[in-house]
Amino acid sequence: MIAVKVTYTVKSDFVAENRSNITKFLEDVRDLNNPGIRYTVLLGDDGKTHTHLSMYKSEAAQKELLELDSFNEFQRRRDESGLEAPPKVEMMTIVDSSYEIF
Repeated sequence: MIAVKVTYTVKSDFVAENRSNITKFLEDVRDLNNPGIRYTVLLGDDGKTHTHLSMYKSEAAQKELLELDSFNEFQRRRDESGLEAPPKVEMMTIVDSSYEIF
């Protein structure tokens, strides 16, 4: 399994567009119907810090998400928006869960 946490902060005037771009790529992720992908996006108390938590059953599942045009467009728009804090990527290890992930 692969687990990734990405945290970044957008400017206040980009929050709505960022949420829209997230919705677009997550719709495409759902359309993949790949049971080996789990993806969640959280918004911090400040209303502009986003945390993306993704889990993949395999490298092939991760690659399928990373190759989505909508995901790459989301990243491009986010990065070009003038971030307050750049993406911090953390590779994580799943220790345990209260539910079966895969």
